[in-house]
Amino acid sequence: MAHIVQRILQGEARAVEIFYKQYSPGILRYLQQKLSKQEDAQEILNDVFLDAIEELPTLNKKGNVKAWIYQIAHHKIVNFYRKKKIKSLFFSQFPYLQIIAEEVNQPEFELEKREVKIRLQIAIEKLSQKYQQILQMHYIEEMPVKMIAVNLNLSFKATESRLYRARQQFIKHYNLL
Repeated sequence: MAHIVQRILQGEARAVEIFYKQYSPGILRYLQQKLSKQEDAQEILNDVFLDAIEELPTLNKKGNVKAWIYQIAHHKIVNFYRKKKIKSLFFSQFPYLQIIAEEVNQPEFELEKREVKIRLQIAIEKLSQKYQQILQMHYIEEMPVKMIAVNLNLSFKATESRLYRARQQFIKHYNLL
């Protein structure tokens, strides 16, 4: 399979298709075993192959391509569940946000929405500039952590750590209001 990797690196579009057809059925089965929804498995499958194609130049020439792709899939699953947990934690920390999310067009919630918005803004303003920046990039601009890392000239792990600390500081400031 090293030959197909070389063809992809040379820019051959047909090689990408062959690569996908070779590995996608197994990866999809793996994802379906780990995820409850077919749509999630399909979406993550696409992400796995986008990342794999993007990261091919970093693959060791003697590396096991199949194991490497499964490792990417595993990391995507971990990130999927981490985001899901963070979202549920976020809404459990801020129950009004769940109400707003579900009933955003209800006029009787306008006052609560404004109050929560003010509290959110105050909590954000209390954060350091670097924490404000990373939260905005991730939650407002919806940038993936990998892209944030590139923009901030940080490693992926350093970016994840900073994002985690920013969330913790945000929650602390929000709860003090």
